[in-house]
Parts: sequence; structure tokens; C-alpha cells
Amino acid sequence: MSFRSKFRLGLAAAIIAVLTFGVGQAATWAQDVVHIVKGVVKSVDKDTKTMVVKAADGTEHTIKWTDKTTVEGGKEIGKGIAEGSKVSVKYTEKAGEKTAVGVKDAGKATAKAVE
Repeated sequence: MSFRSKFRLGLAAAIIAVLTFGVGQAATWAQDVVHIVKGVVKSVDKDTKTMVVKAADGTEHTIKWTDKTTVEGGKEIGKGIAEGSKVSVKYTEKAGEKTAVGVKDAGKATAKAVE
């Protein structure tokens, strides 16, 4: 096999690999869109690791959290961030289930800005 034939064969294999794996990665990425909801924590359930956030328009969002969820401005969900806290939550949604990526205590951020 000549160098040119080997090069074309390698190039074709590389293109196939990129198309095969690249399309799969793009589909996965499209599912991981991050949404943001701002509102007041209506309830926290530590057992199921879920909280209900009521947005300004009245809609209620049930959002679960994991060990990977980051918390800014509060000790943790259920302690520093609890019922009545003003929060901003970044979350992803898959199959109708919302999972928090990050939670920010908006009440503390506002208080610091005013001081």
C-alpha cells in the first residue's frame, strides 16, 4: 500500500471517528442546558434532597440537589439556605427532573451590596 493510500485510509477513519463520537457528544451537551430560577425557598426536604423555590411569577419549582451542587453565600442547603431564603438556583433538567448545579443565597448578596 502506498503512502497516499495509507494517508487516505487514516483520514477517512479519523473523519468517521469524529462524526460518530462528535455527534453523540453534541446530543449529550444539548441535554445539559443550564436554567436559572430566582425566588424564595418555600420548603426544604433533607431526606429526599429537594427544595421548592417559588419564583416571582408564582410558579413553584421542585429542585433536587446532590453532593456536587455548589452553595454560595450559605453554609449548606437546609442550614444556611432554608425556608424563606431568597435564592438564585442554576439547574439542569432531564426527563422533567430538575437538578441544582449551584445555589446562591441572593438575600446575603443583596445585603452586602447595600452595606
